[in-house]
Amino acid sequence: MQQTTLCYIEKDDCYLMLHRVKKKKDVNKDKWIGVGGKFLPGEAPEECLLREVKEETGLDLLSYQFRGILTFCCDVQEPEYIFLYTASQFSGEIRDCNEGTLEWVKKTAVLDLNLWEGDKTMFRLLEERTDVFSLKLVYQGDQLIEIKEY
Repeated sequence: MQQTTLCYIEKDDCYLMLHRVKKKKDVNKDKWIGVGGKFLPGEAPEECLLREVKEETGLDLLSYQFRGILTFCCDVQEPEYIFLYTASQFSGEIRDCNEGTLEWVKKTAVLDLNLWEGDKTMFRLLEERTDVFSLKLVYQGDQLIEIKEY
C-alpha cells in the first residue's frame, strides 16, 4: 500500500484547496483536494506532512491535528493509506504550486467543487467528529462503489 498525507489548512472559515490541473497523468486530474503527498523512505507521517505542505504551498505549519486514515482504493492505481490532517496555524506566504491552483474556498462551498464523491463524507466527518476516524473508499474510475466509515 502506498502511504501519503493529506492536509486541509483552515483560515477564516475556509479550506485551502488545490485544483489539480497541471499534471497530465494524474488520478486527481481536475479534482479539488487538500495538499500533501507521498512518504519518502523512512519518513514519519508528520515529517511527510510538513515537507509536502511546504513544497506545495510555501507555508510552514505551526500546529496541526491528526484526524484519521483514509483507505483509498481505485482500479487505476495502487491502493493508498492517506494520513489525514487539519491545520489552522501556519506562517509564510502562499506560492504557486506545480500540481495545480491553490485557492481559499469557503467551507460552505467546498461540496460544490469537483471532488471525489467519498470526499463529501470525509468533509462531513471532519465537521461532525472530534475523534480520529477511518474511512474506506473504493472506486472504479471516478465512480464510488464502496464506502465504510469507522
